[in-house]
Amino acid sequence: MKYVILIHSNPQPWGHPTSDFLAEHQALPEQERKALEADFETVLKDLSERGELVGGQALGDPADARLIHYEGGRRKVTDGPYAETVEHFAGFFLIDVASQDRAEEVALKFAGPGETVELRPVAE
Repeated sequence: MKYVILIHSNPQPWGHPTSDFLAEHQALPEQERKALEADFETVLKDLSERGELVGGQALGDPADARLIHYEGGRRKVTDGPYAETVEHFAGFFLIDVASQDRAEEVALKFAGPGETVELRPVAE
């Protein structure tokens, strides 16, 4: 079963890994930050070794995003994202696991201070 883990974040300034730019992450003791980073690397290694990591990608600064609208019978390009958006889509990981329980187990390891993680099944 394929799932996408969507990482939402709001670092100012924008950068990757997003956690390095989040006040909540920066406020942690250095030892705790290093432990979180090591845990993340372990998760990625484990997913790779098990053949569950299909891929993933960090995304660029939302200030460089463009929205494509269809209005008035035409397609239109505008700056994005929406002005009222607080959190932005920072990146994603695509996993292929045996069950929803396993997907949730994995996704729990992707959430960090100041970030929201969304787990969504891929439509087959």
